[in-house]
Amino acid sequence: MAFCQKGKETPMIVDAHTHLGRDYVFEEDFTTERLLKGMETGKVDASIVQPGTTFDLKTVMEQHDYIAQLSKKMPKRIFGMANPSPHLPTDEYRKELKRCVEDLGFVAVKLHPWAHAANPNSSVGRKVFQAASDLGIAVMVHTGAGVPWALPSAIIPVAQEFQDLKIILAHCGSSIFSGEAALAAQLCPNVYLETSWLPNSSIYGYCKSVGADRVMFGSDSGENVATELVKFRTMGLSDDELEWCLGKTATKVFNLPV
Repeated sequence: MAFCQKGKETPMIVDAHTHLGRDYVFEEDFTTERLLKGMETGKVDASIVQPGTTFDLKTVMEQHDYIAQLSKKMPKRIFGMANPSPHLPTDEYRKELKRCVEDLGFVAVKLHPWAHAANPNSSVGRKVFQAASDLGIAVMVHTGAGVPWALPSAIIPVAQEFQDLKIILAHCGSSIFSGEAALAAQLCPNVYLETSWLPNSSIYGYCKSVGADRVMFGSDSGENVATELVKFRTMGLSDDELEWCLGKTATKVFNLPV
């Protein structure tokens, strides 16, 4: 039986990686218009939405609150992913993440080793994994640009230490390090693969070597939704594999009530 929303005849689509708000590192504004247009164009059922990179507590709280407001307007369609700077004092970081999860209903937290200037295996990086483990949410980690801290292999020690924590490798190391992402997933059953910007061949290989139930569609930005969906629909996956990649994997990892 297809994994579909009621009344739909196509597999449910969950965008596991998209943004809303101002990114102060890359100086880009991710607007509501871009987000919703991408969802409409791609017929996306639900999106996991994270702020851009910020530096201070006040700014990230404002962006978290805006995402939460949108999720109330679009229940079961917009879900928040927190993105406070791990360089905030530990008590501030944990308090804001707890607020996002318990008060705003967020389902995950982001670590961006490049934008956050944080080694995943440092005390700053491990702050993220420990807090997420304590709150029972998943962690998405940017991989690819920003080596060596953004290498997929850098996640292996953390994933092996926090074995009950679901960790998503955003971009799977990009094309040049996609093999490392496969290795990390093979060594660590709690590692999942988000495939935005990857070539079809890499994604197809993950589905066969790691399993489609560990692979998830993500756009990284609203205008990229259609492109990423075409990849999945044209690479020769089975109907079951396609259902997992487009929605079932993300729904499982983020515990979405959809």
